[in-house]
Amino acid sequence: MKKHLVMAVVPFLALGCGDDFKDENGDGIADGVREPDNVTVVTPATPKGTVSGQVLGTDLKPMADASVEITIGSSEEPLAGTTDAKGNFEFKGVPAGSQVLLTFSKTGYATLRATSEVPSSAGNVPINNANVSFGPVTLTRLDGSLRFLLVTPQGRPAANVRATLEASPAGTVVLKNSDDTTSVVSTVVVEATSDEQGVLLFQNIPSAQELARFTNQTGQYRLWVAPTDSNGDGVPEINGYVDTYSAASVVSVGTTRILNLPASRPTGSALVVESSNVAMLRGASSSQPLNNMVRPGEPIYLYFNQPVQQGSLLARLTDEYAKEALPVTVALGNGGYSATITPAPNAIQTGKEYNLDLRAVSVETGQIYERVGFFFGGEPTAPAAVTVTEARYRENSLPPVAQQLTTGERVYFTFSSPLSPWRVGDGQVQVLFNYDLDGNGTVGGVSFGEVNNISGQGFSLYLDEPTAPFITNASQPERPVFAITTSGFSTRYYFTFEHPSGAPYAPINPTLVSGFTVAFSKLASRGINQTYENIWGQPVVTDLTVTGLGITPAPTP
Repeated sequence: MKKHLVMAVVPFLALGCGDDFKDENGDGIADGVREPDNVTVVTPATPKGTVSGQVLGTDLKPMADASVEITIGSSEEPLAGTTDAKGNFEFKGVPAGSQVLLTFSKTGYATLRATSEVPSSAGNVPINNANVSFGPVTLTRLDGSLRFLLVTPQGRPAANVRATLEASPAGTVVLKNSDDTTSVVSTVVVEATSDEQGVLLFQNIPSAQELARFTNQTGQYRLWVAPTDSNGDGVPEINGYVDTYSAASVVSVGTTRILNLPASRPTGSALVVESSNVAMLRGASSSQPLNNMVRPGEPIYLYFNQPVQQGSLLARLTDEYAKEALPVTVALGNGGYSATITPAPNAIQTGKEYNLDLRAVSVETGQIYERVGFFFGGEPTAPAAVTVTEARYRENSLPPVAQQLTTGERVYFTFSSPLSPWRVGDGQVQVLFNYDLDGNGTVGGVSFGEVNNISGQGFSLYLDEPTAPFITNASQPERPVFAITTSGFSTRYYFTFEHPSGAPYAPINPTLVSGFTVAFSKLASRGINQTYENIWGQPVVTDLTVTGLGITPAPTP
């Protein structure tokens, strides 16, 4: 007996002795020991768990033969299974701490996806079957439909309009796991295109009755209608539309709805130019020349707030005097949202003012846009010098005193570019004759209105901005191409030939008048900042001269 006890103890002594310990198979147990034969029995090297649950219909009846796939962590191939007659499923041997994705599906039902994590305690002694329970999982039947009648802003069927409907939630899941959370995706997304009658039909979706039965009636449908470009020009005539409908409201109101699609811009707004390189064509925009300056050779750009009818855009262009039309071409782009007005080559010149008459009709509302405006030719950063190009008086007398400048007649001055006297208050620039007006044998001295006179006083020059063509040698005044609007800037000014005392002047032969000086510098004595201004915003303070005096004959009787 004593001999047998000694032999039984020997293996355990060997196990505790570091000198003779051998473990050639690397299982953590000394070679020759049969029980236990694996260290994982004592402490599992890779703890395992299970994932299980139950799948039901929304009527809470078990759903047999439903497909259940599980993706463990980042594995490429999911494991597949099916539910039994009671709707139950189970996956064993799932590593502890794994992220799992379960996909539930069955023909005729919505698909549900849910994620969770197997507890890291799985497999710890004495428990070897820690579990993630998905359930109950409910899937909705796809036996419903929803119908929309799409109508254009003009009240016609909206055909060939693409749309997407999302029904959610299309299923529910309860995760029984106190130390982890779950993320669930259960929506049904269906696309459709309206027919020629504007009917948009979504089929094979959860019925409103099914969605409305979810907790707190959270079931809903969300609709996205795509913008519509029926003519293929890249610009939608109808904007997109998004709306949400609760399943409960669909149950109570019905599954057919009329949807008036929005216009590309609000139909209640008037047709206006939202942006242009001619600022005054916009509503309530600036009339300052620098904001209305077009470079020679540059088109006039217009951007409307809604599309304009093809062929409805009318553009007429004249110079400052509106005597004759200047040729232009017009072109609509971007589905009628933009337009370019291109004057003929060399029609726009630096330092000149032009008038523009516009008319257009909205595609959406039929409203008419009408605007008369003005702009100036030039480069905003390159001012041009101002000169006096001509002095001419308008003949009012008939023979035998015709062809002579007489008291009361107007003398007109034309400048090379428009000027404005708006900074001079009640003062006007003075004009001085280079001529012996009073016949005392000298030019200047104490004589009013002559150059270099002691007082420096002359004839006050007034703005005479055209609103119609200049009257020429004709029996009737000329009519403008269209009624123009004033800018406060003009190339045309005048003074009246009359003495301040009221004394009449002797008639003057215009050929004897060698010229005039326009004394812009004389305004300096009238107050600070009282200057004329050119279209580039620069003050004009230098005296200008002009040679000779021309005649505009009196109208023919």
